Amino acid sequence: MTPEQKQQIDNMSQYELCKKWRFAKLGDMLLQDDAGEYFSKKLKEKGGFSPDISKSLGWDNEIK
Repeated sequence: MTPEQKQQIDNMSQYELCKKWRFAKLGDMLLQDDAGEYFSKKLKEKGGFSPDISKSLGWDNEIK
């Protein structure tokens, strides 16, 4: 994981982490290897998916 990837993950809100988790393209570097493990850890630390976040995100969005 690069310092830039770590900083990007650290700066993401719970909602942003959930959105990335749900809608990231296959092979997204923030969800691979060490960065992926760190991403998962930070998502859990911030509360993971709540029912409200899940409903708000839906399934039809995509990250631009």
